[in-house]
Parts: sequence; structure tokens; C-alpha cells
Amino acid sequence: MGKSTLFNRLVGKAMAIIDDQPGVTRDWREGEGDLFGLYFDLYDTAGLEYERPSGSLAARTASRTKEAMERADVLLMMVDGREGLSDDDKTVARELRKANKPIIVLVNKCEGPNLPDGYHEAMSLGFEKVIALSAKHGENLYDLYEALKPLAPESAFVSKSEEEEEEERALHIAIVGRPNAGKSTLVNALIGQDRMLTGPEAGLTRDSIHIHWEHEGRAIRLVDTAGMRKRARIDEKLEKVSVKESLRAIRLAHVVILVLDADMPFDKQDYTIAQHVEKEGRALIIAINKWDALKERTETLKMIRSKIEASLAQLAGVPLVPISALKGRNLDDLMKEVTSIYELWNKRVSTGQLNRWLEGMISTHPPPIVGGRRIKPRYVTQLKSRPPTFVMAGNKLSDLPESYVRFLTNGLRKAFDFNGVPIRWILKKSDNPYEGKKKK
Repeated sequence: MGKSTLFNRLVGKAMAIIDDQPGVTRDWREGEGDLFGLYFDLYDTAGLEYERPSGSLAARTASRTKEAMERADVLLMMVDGREGLSDDDKTVARELRKANKPIIVLVNKCEGPNLPDGYHEAMSLGFEKVIALSAKHGENLYDLYEALKPLAPESAFVSKSEEEEEEERALHIAIVGRPNAGKSTLVNALIGQDRMLTGPEAGLTRDSIHIHWEHEGRAIRLVDTAGMRKRARIDEKLEKVSVKESLRAIRLAHVVILVLDADMPFDKQDYTIAQHVEKEGRALIIAINKWDALKERTETLKMIRSKIEASLAQLAGVPLVPISALKGRNLDDLMKEVTSIYELWNKRVSTGQLNRWLEGMISTHPPPIVGGRRIKPRYVTQLKSRPPTFVMAGNKLSDLPESYVRFLTNGLRKAFDFNGVPIRWILKKSDNPYEGKKKK
């Protein structure tokens, strides 16, 4: 129908997944809209379906839409101008009236000067404000602005300053994992409300849903992502888009929580996801969900840890936190680990400390001799954090074996407590003060 298309246009970026098939949106999504200098919070919701069996997916989805409606000050009802008014549209209109809030009817797909029959049919609903527009092409949005303007407070016309936006920057946490691992249940347990749609059906979450939350005085943006299956099993276009959104959420996160199912812990797909988190340089925590139902707990922890150490050396020491999202157990421990690893991810070490450490590493285990000459690292400094990135300068560093780089990485982790966060190296040739000068 075009709700998500309009949402993306008003927030100025492609936050919601758009697809031709109906029912793509399930959980409502929040964004900051801007319409000709009018600023507002905007909710993109699933289509309202009534007369569905209690407890069914459609009924649970509709309950999420009603939650968003309760939060809103103004309701925008969208109908399809080309298809015309349906019986479902009339049912929705009756339900919206019960909310006792201002209602604006948006007749979508009204491109060009000639209004389709669907626009005139929408007038019969009896609402005062009916606007013909095109969400796809952005036509007639000023009419929507004019309709919203009298309903908005003066503060809605004031843009946030860059300083205010800087102060509001939150810790970004992405919740990732395979389908049915318990990601949405974990989000609900953390924030203390049934915000995300959950159930036995696999693949309920399709969009990456951003949720503003505060934990112990710290602003946090939680991102619940779609479950990621093995690439060979993904054949639907919609699922491909969902996985792409999940990967984007990892790229934009500060800390990523990988949720494992304790009954099937750390299979090949979990490894692939963890590897991608490391590749993106994000801090990682592994939450082992459904721990309360597991019998072989000690063996499971040892197995997961050994798999990580064997195949993901860059993530050596990554925190493992057993939890029960459904029962809300060990969530405080999980958030303590989030805070701790976020600090490590941001940690900086002075150049003096690093070079004293490097001198000790070289004296105990000198670099190998290559081509008759010994490789000579001369100094190291930290270029940046997030993730911790170090520049090492010296002679013939391009010939430095990968095994020696791992030796330095492990030593760096141990000396400065960088366990569990990705570490990056930049190997640089030392400047030669005599290079380019002629001999006298």
C-alpha cells in the first residue's frame, strides 16, 4: 500500500523494508520525521487486520499496531488510490474513530493531475482531511504538512542543534543470531515490556527494529535484527533484504550480542555471524539463551570456548554469558559485560607503555631472519580505538610472518587487557633519514 515507502521518505533514509507483497511490516518502527521544517516522531506499523483468531500471528501483529496508535498524537490512515476503498479499509476507519485522535486519510498512488476513483471513494469515509499523494514520488507532501501544522506544538518547528544531537548519542547494541534463538524475547526482557513480536514461528522479525532505552542512566539504542540462516537456504527476496539489514545493523553497532540457542550452540552459522562481527571490528558478547533448560552446562561452555579459540583467534576471551531471556535470568550480568567490553573497545594505551611492552616482547622472542636480515620492529603507537588499532614501524615488516603478528596480538591482549575485542595492525616502514640524499 505504501506505508513504509512514506515512512522512509519522511525520515529521510531507507529504515523500513519495502516489498510488493503485503504484510512485510510486523513490529512497528520508529523514526524522526522532517516535513518542510516540521519535526516529529513517526511510527511505521503493520496493516490492521481484524476478525483473526486470538493468538494468531495476524492478531498479535495487530496488537503491536494498536500499541503504536496509543503512543501517537495524530493517526495517518493510508488507502490505495488505484485499488479503491475495500471493506477492510472501512473496518479500519471505524476502529480508528474509537481512538478519539485527529485522523488524516492519505490516498496513495495519486500521481499526476487526474485523481483516481479511489480518492473520491475515500471521501465517503467522512473524515475532514483527505489528502491525495504519492509516497513513491513524493508528490503533494506539502498538503500533508498543511494538515499537520495546526496540530503541532511550537517545539515541533525547532531542529535539534548538533550539540544536542551529540549529547544524545547512545550506546548502540545490535542483537543478532539464527532464527528462533530468542533475540526478540531478549529485547523484551531487557526493556521490560512486550515491544517485539514473539512466537514459535521462525522469521517473525523482518526489519531491524531500533528501540531507544535507558539502562542505569545510560542512553542505549537496541537493534533487534532478523534471524540469519545459512546463505544456501535463503531463496526469498524478502529474506535477503532482511539479512542485509541485519548485516548493516552489525556495521553500525558498538557492541553486538550474538544470541545462541543452548540446545544447538555455536554451529557453522553462529561462527559465520561471529566472524562477520570481528571483520567489522565490533565488540562482541555471546549470550547462550535457554540456559535454564540445559543439563550439560559445564560441557557446553567448554565446547563453545574451545570452538572460539580454535577458529576465531581474533575473538579470544570474548565474554560468554548464559541467560534465560524468557525468564529474565542473568540479564544484569549480560549488561555488565556490555559495559565492560564497550570500555575495552574504546580503550587507549600511551605510546610509552606500548614501546616498553614491544621491547620486552622482542627481547624474549625476536622476529625471524628473512633473506639474511632480521626483521626489526622499531616502535608502536595506537592510531585509534573502536576497534583498537595499532601502527608498528620498522624494517622489512612486510615480511613479518602472520604467526609473529598473532604472537604480538596475544601479548598485547594479555598486557593491556584487550581480551574479546578485535585488534587491528598497520605495519609501516620506518622513515630513513638518509634516503634520497647523495653521498658526499
